[in-house]
Amino acid sequence: MGLYEISGVEVGQHLYWQIGNFLVHGQVLITSWVVIGILIGSATLAVRNPQIIPNGGQNLFEYVLEFIRDVSKTQIGEEYTPWVPFIGTMFLFIFVSNWSGALLPWKLLRLPHGELAAPTN
Repeated sequence: MGLYEISGVEVGQHLYWQIGNFLVHGQVLITSWVVIGILIGSATLAVRNPQIIPNGGQNLFEYVLEFIRDVSKTQIGEEYTPWVPFIGTMFLFIFVSNWSGALLPWKLLRLPHGELAAPTN
């Protein structure tokens, strides 16, 4: 058995969609949009009514922003500011994607011969 045969092994059945000339992994597309919805929804709720002294969701989001800014500054240096939105988006998407695979009850969604997995699985 060569390396080529091993690289083609798939576990379980997966849902694929043909969109134009592209073959798209359906579970990844669905869970990615669920994660995007969670991020946009929680950000909208957190900044809906900003306060001078933050509380609740606003406090959490300010903490996350400060964490991302601090990590960016220590890794990139003083020219970190333009990179914060990109690094923050990637960090939050990957973080929420990984936790969605562990916490959300994806087994409740029935797919033909497949299971739903986090986009980063």
